[in-house]
Amino acid sequence: MILSIESSCDDSSIAITEIATRKLLYHKKISQETEHACYGGVVPELASRLHAVALPRILEETKPYFNQLKAVAVTNQPGLGVTLLEGIAMAKTLAVLLDIPLIPVHHLKGHIYSLFIEKETKLPLLILLISGGHTMVLRVENFEKMEILATSMDDSVGESFDKTAKMMGLGYPGGPIIEQLAQKGDENRFDLPVPLRNSKLIAFSLSGLKNAVRLAVESLGGAEKMSRQDKCDLAASFQKAVKLHLLQKSKKIFKAEPIKDFAIVGGASANLYIRSAYEKLCGEFGKTLHTVPLQYCSDNAAMIGRYAIDAYQRKQFIDPNEINIVSTKKQQAGMLL
Repeated sequence: MILSIESSCDDSSIAITEIATRKLLYHKKISQETEHACYGGVVPELASRLHAVALPRILEETKPYFNQLKAVAVTNQPGLGVTLLEGIAMAKTLAVLLDIPLIPVHHLKGHIYSLFIEKETKLPLLILLISGGHTMVLRVENFEKMEILATSMDDSVGESFDKTAKMMGLGYPGGPIIEQLAQKGDENRFDLPVPLRNSKLIAFSLSGLKNAVRLAVESLGGAEKMSRQDKCDLAASFQKAVKLHLLQKSKKIFKAEPIKDFAIVGGASANLYIRSAYEKLCGEFGKTLHTVPLQYCSDNAAMIGRYAIDAYQRKQFIDPNEINIVSTKKQQAGMLL
């Protein structure tokens, strides 16, 4: 079995995955949403302290599996440096004490492998990864070759949802709140701009849309003076603009890429409004849509463990003394490998 650890942001998670069957045997995640909600976003130092408390508590429950562990896997990039450190420190300790190999896992590859936790999905795949820190389209041909075809120039989808919610005084995390309000709103009330609509550039950008939301909030007298319906309508209009932006750029990629299987992964892929839009788009282009079970969309150790199974079979191990924390976004450009 492989024990996997995820601590790249504000979710403390550990999983146990069986190597031979690829079956998830144990999985637990402790969210920090409540602790960060009053700040309107994740506070790195607070997140790190909370990981230091939560991870050992979860690990205690996995002790019955210790004598069957063949490796330990941990997210080491990208993410918040102070939170990655908590998971890596635990993984290094386990690797040394149990004398088992250590497997470093790229967080984005983990999201890709969330597709394979409960069922096998054939490759190659075109994948839209939308999360709190990333927005990109990838071509995944096999374990060794994953290429980024388009990425964000500024804010990610998840980040834009969080910031929009904060501007409207709605709390954190913003994604589920915006989606819920949008169900009761008029998506045509606010004429928000669709980013890069007239640009041939195949990339994503949401900073301008976010600014348009800010201006709309100010025009209504600020968040405190907005009615419930105002917030529902603005949430719906914002969500519609994000959807149209994603679809417009995805269409360009669909026209150029012959791959028939398309998937959506990442925390923001739990948005059913966006999923429904892509289901229709895939139908138009004759592609098959694959989605991740909702419980595995956000950061979790199960996806890290599933990737680690394939990495273990290829003996992609690292010396515990040589594992590095990579917290910047520079690895997003070009090839993931």
